[in-house]
Formats: sequence, C-alpha cells, structure tokens
Amino acid sequence: QVRLEESGGGSVQTGGSLRLSCAASYFSYSRYCMAWFRQVPTKERELVAGVDNEGRSQVADSVKGRFTISLDNAKKNLYLQMNNLLPADTAMYSCAIVEAAGVGAGMWEFGDWGQGTQVTVSE
Repeated sequence: QVRLEESGGGSVQTGGSLRLSCAASYFSYSRYCMAWFRQVPTKERELVAGVDNEGRSQVADSVKGRFTISLDNAKKNLYLQMNNLLPADTAMYSCAIVEAAGVGAGMWEFGDWGQGTQVTVSE
C-alpha cells in the first residue's frame, strides 16, 4: 500500500512563500508521476503541478512563474515551492502518485493520495 504524507502547509500573508513536501513510501514503480492537486470546498479539485521520475514536469498556468515542483528520486520525496502566494492559492493541497511515464495522466488515474495539507493566504 502506497503511503503519501504531506507537510509544510500553513498560513501566510499575500506575497509570502511556503514549501510543501510529500514523503512517499511503500511502492516500487520503475516509472511514475507524482503531482500536487488543490481543492477548496466550493470548487473542483485542480492540478497544480506534476513531475515524473524521468524529469518531465508541468505547472498550471495559474501558478506558472510562482510555483516550482521538484522530485527527489532517491528519497521519493515530492516538493512544491510556492512563492508570491495569493489569496486565490488558499486550498487544501494533496499529493498523488500514478504508475505511468510522463505528466499527462488524468486526475482519475492517480490511485493513491495523501491526506492533504492546508494552505491559507490572507490579504
């Protein structure tokens, strides 16, 4: 059973920064993609950024230039560096993993998810 555990969320003011971490364990995929998603109660879950273990990555237009996703293959840790945060970034952030190459997997294909970490950005 894959285990994903997020950390690093918190409350910051507009313009602040946070670094989210996701520790993954108990899997042995040779090719995989990990991603960050976010959700607020009134909206659908959305993809923030994804990266595979061969170096391919993508970032949503809404966070491009502000957020950076990275993957430590050796530690199987996923990170999301979030700079210049805005109130619109307030959400529950979750990491997920899918056994697949590339970053084109649909949200429904990610079978394992963490519990999430809350990010709150105030004016």
